[in-house]
Amino acid sequence: MFLSVKEMELRKIRFDVTFEPGRIDFAGEALEQASPLRATGVAELLPHSEGEVRIQGRYSVEMVAECDRCLGRARFPLEGTLDLYYRPSSFIARDEEVEIDEEEAEMGFYEGGGLELEDILREQVLLGLPMQRVCSDVCKGICPVCGRNRNETECGCRPETADDRWGALRDLAR
Repeated sequence: MFLSVKEMELRKIRFDVTFEPGRIDFAGEALEQASPLRATGVAELLPHSEGEVRIQGRYSVEMVAECDRCLGRARFPLEGTLDLYYRPSSFIARDEEVEIDEEEAEMGFYEGGGLELEDILREQVLLGLPMQRVCSDVCKGICPVCGRNRNETECGCRPETADDRWGALRDLAR
């Protein structure tokens, strides 16, 4: 869905959309969209600004990724709010280095006549995912010796003893 700045000059753009799995491309992030992504909200051109846009709303979706510990499937239900500001890319100083304050660091930029809602939602979903994607807090992971998933079977392997070449340095720290 294209959010046109020209249309926002006339009125706010309200949206209540659902994107079925596969409509927004998450393949490059090793993610799969497991449920429809629902987004509601409003996009408006801020008065007395030079093309500054504010987007407010909510979204919800369930994503699936590989567990970082056991490599199984991990599900992540996400719900979030949107309160985003965008300026035309012409505001970016191209030839000189400038200092920006904290408020400007949270500003996004757009080119052309507006923004694609799909791109905004993709970014927000990626930001909403945890840094370490695990299937559960008690996930035991994969055995480093035999490679079995320790959530499914106990393997009985004993980890190899560590190489003690660093022992002298460890003793210095005590």
